[in-house]
Amino acid sequence: MSTPTPEERPSSLWRHRDFMLLWSAQSTSLVGSQVTLMALPLTAILLLQATPMQVGLLTAAGYLPFLLVGLPAGVWVDRMRRRPILIAADVGRTVLLLAIPAAYALGVLRLWMLYPIAFFTGILSLFFDVAHQSYLPSLVSRDQLAEGNAKLELSFSGAQLFGPGLGGVLVQLLTAPFAILGDAISYLVSAVLILAIRRTEPPPASDEGTAASLGEQIKEGLRYVLGHKLLRPIALTTGIGNLFDLYGMVAAILTLYAVRELGLSPAALGGVLAAANAGSLLAATLNGRLVQRFGVGPVLAASSVVPGLAVLLLPLATPVTAVPVLVISLGLAGFAIALYNVNQITLRQTVTPDAMQGRMNATIRFLIWGTLPIGTFLGGLLGGTIGLRPTLVIAGIGSTVASLPLILSSIRSLRSVPSAELEPVATVVSANG
Repeated sequence: MSTPTPEERPSSLWRHRDFMLLWSAQSTSLVGSQVTLMALPLTAILLLQATPMQVGLLTAAGYLPFLLVGLPAGVWVDRMRRRPILIAADVGRTVLLLAIPAAYALGVLRLWMLYPIAFFTGILSLFFDVAHQSYLPSLVSRDQLAEGNAKLELSFSGAQLFGPGLGGVLVQLLTAPFAILGDAISYLVSAVLILAIRRTEPPPASDEGTAASLGEQIKEGLRYVLGHKLLRPIALTTGIGNLFDLYGMVAAILTLYAVRELGLSPAALGGVLAAANAGSLLAATLNGRLVQRFGVGPVLAASSVVPGLAVLLLPLATPVTAVPVLVISLGLAGFAIALYNVNQITLRQTVTPDAMQGRMNATIRFLIWGTLPIGTFLGGLLGGTIGLRPTLVIAGIGSTVASLPLILSSIRSLRSVPSAELEPVATVVSANG
């Protein structure tokens, strides 16, 4: 693995120029993404009169690429340099999102147009996310990964804190389609920042892997993840959880529930989400101390349970209590999810050899994000048939039960992240497959 030597790398990532550029790029694009996360369904709901089922399908369209091309994406990322993938994905997402305000300004925007835009933006986001997580270990040393992931999670939490509020205000002032323009610009800024990174990225790690067929490399990734005693329970718990929680069933109906059933305006909803997302920011700040005090395993186990319990608070909201109930529920869920993500991503990156990073990340993404289109579809379907509140109850119960694979595994007893597995990929795959 080609990473900076102790002599050439900065002692702190705050003085690591290239990491700071990557972090700034991610932070900028994430704020814009949070705006679109609100503005896209609000475009469908407020301007195009979408039903619960149609909103669920729109959300599912953005996640469908993880199910359809998630596994091949990992192989392709392992065969190519990661930085050009990041830049191309940012530029492509800029062009796609610009189509929405342009169509609205011309008076030709229709609901059906949003589905392909969400789908192809999802494809580019898939490649960006896989390449991003695979790029970080080649940019910083392995002993800096926890700090790097904590900072990246901090920017995600900060975007969650400020993005929805900004999105709500922009939707209120400019209308939802023009609010999406901010996200398009943020991706362009991200591409420029990544382009400014100076460190030369090493070539793809394995020439032998390049000669293998696409199917063989996909199988290697699956065998590695499913045969690994630490990665398998992470994949199972996260995948099942995503089927039900804030990214799955809940994501499909939360905006609809808040706007139509609880009577919140776009600006009020943005304020609620911004306040709730302070929980994510707090988690990213406290993670190091919590892991030092309790151990990485207990923190992962506890943080896998809390989101489901928090979702069960959502159906208790009324138009009068909507703001405090949503802030508490989503704040608890965000706190736990942020803790969970920092530690499970660091664990995954540390135990995986560099040549397997792309396939590992893509396999995990396929297994955990591939359930999202199913969850959002089910959320829209159930929301339109049995009602929004009963659907939220089902989502909360399912998310809580999803923690069992991790809690029952050896992860729960880990005090610290294990030493990196430095064996050649073929040896690792054989041992775990």
